[in-house]
Amino acid sequence: MPSPEPDRPVRSDARRNREKLVAVARAAFGAADRTVALEAIAREAGVGIGTLYRHFPTREALVEAVYAAELDDVTASAPALLSELPPEPALRAWMDRYAAFIETKRGMGDVLRASVASGRITTPVTRRRITEAIGAILAAGARDGTFRAGVDPEDVTLMLLGVFLSTSADQDAKRIARLLDLIVDALRPM
Repeated sequence: MPSPEPDRPVRSDARRNREKLVAVARAAFGAADRTVALEAIAREAGVGIGTLYRHFPTREALVEAVYAAELDDVTASAPALLSELPPEPALRAWMDRYAAFIETKRGMGDVLRASVASGRITTPVTRRRITEAIGAILAAGARDGTFRAGVDPEDVTLMLLGVFLSTSADQDAKRIARLLDLIVDALRPM
């Protein structure tokens, strides 16, 4: 059987089904402390398991789609927050959004590690996109005097990763909030 043309437009119902599956999987992976059944995701999205497998032939494909959607959302939220808030509250709100991204990744940990190991997800691209989002907020704060000039956004990325790797959101939510506040404090002019 010939394969479909790669440039053929996706039907609107197929696009909606894919979006529903990704949305349901995002919520399920973010809330799960164990493996989520793909059948449960399909059922919650209101589609059959065959539809799920047509869009995502493997669990890894679904996890990678969720990861990509989450990364797009967290990086796009930086300019959106800056358009609504001054730099300091924008950074703090963005940090909370990034913490939610990290928490969702925890529910997909084993599959993500395999995807990174296989090269399907590259951590340098993820790190670069996160650092660029932080850099945009830091630059706005440096311009208005809220944050010190010359702070390397990669340093802030590494501090955030240290917070998230050393804590667990469900057990340490208050500690995470305090540590994120300390990072913001460290960025203020002396």
